Amino acid sequence: MTISHAPPDLSAGLEKAPASGSSRTSPDLEPIVPASVRRARLRSVPRWLRRTVGPLLLLALWQVFSATGVLHPDVLASPGTIARAGRDLIADGTLPAAMGVSLQRVAVGLVLGGVVGTALALVSGLSRLGEDLVDATVQMLRTVPWVGLIPLFIIWLGIGEAPKVALIALGVAFHLYLNVYAGIRGVDAQLIEAGESLGLNRWGLVRHVVLPGALPGAMTGLRYSLATAWLALVFGESINADAGIGFLMNQAREFFRTDVIVVCLVVYAFLGLTADVIVRTLERLLLQWRPTFTGQ
Repeated sequence: MTISHAPPDLSAGLEKAPASGSSRTSPDLEPIVPASVRRARLRSVPRWLRRTVGPLLLLALWQVFSATGVLHPDVLASPGTIARAGRDLIADGTLPAAMGVSLQRVAVGLVLGGVVGTALALVSGLSRLGEDLVDATVQMLRTVPWVGLIPLFIIWLGIGEAPKVALIALGVAFHLYLNVYAGIRGVDAQLIEAGESLGLNRWGLVRHVVLPGALPGAMTGLRYSLATAWLALVFGESINADAGIGFLMNQAREFFRTDVIVVCLVVYAFLGLTADVIVRTLERLLLQWRPTFTGQ
């Protein structure tokens, strides 16, 4: 007789036996969110909205301090008072007219200074002889505080528009010269050798290699030049000005109108920000061939 020993069925016992530790309450585990996911969530918020958080917070604190009396109106007007003053200046045409005059001064000074600064940088950057003749003189004049030249400009050019435009042009020219010159001399020598091996003559090297390589420096110089132009405008419009944003500020100072002064400062900031946005747009259009790091 053959006796077969069947293996015991353990499944039933396992089903009946309670799992060890089943009576204990398992702790609630929170999922770990990687840093990259958190950054992705932040990036999902529109960038313009993220950039307005700081100014809006500052504006709210300003309004709270003004409403609680921490900031006296004679020291600094409240945002509401400044908004009403700006609305009145726009309604009667005073502010648009002043902005037009100031923009005209900046535009003329920017064109004159840009042409002079870029031309000198090309002469000095493309030729060793030009560098010997131009660079030392420009570097020497650059160390002179251009704001300190206002008395000489008044003596030479009078008290009209000429000294104001000359002051803006001088500040613009120095910034463009330095950055364009540095951009030209910063072009990789291997690119020059590659262009020569391809048969490019001197003008071809300048056109296809040197100038495109110097373009990022020129854009940086243009940005600095615009910032300097608005700064020079503030000083220039203090020279016996009878129109412009600076003229409004001088009038407001005489009557202790801090609201009008802040309105003029906001206009200066807005115009400067607009100019910077224009330069950034030009950089994106003209420098598409140069991939750069844009942050993480």
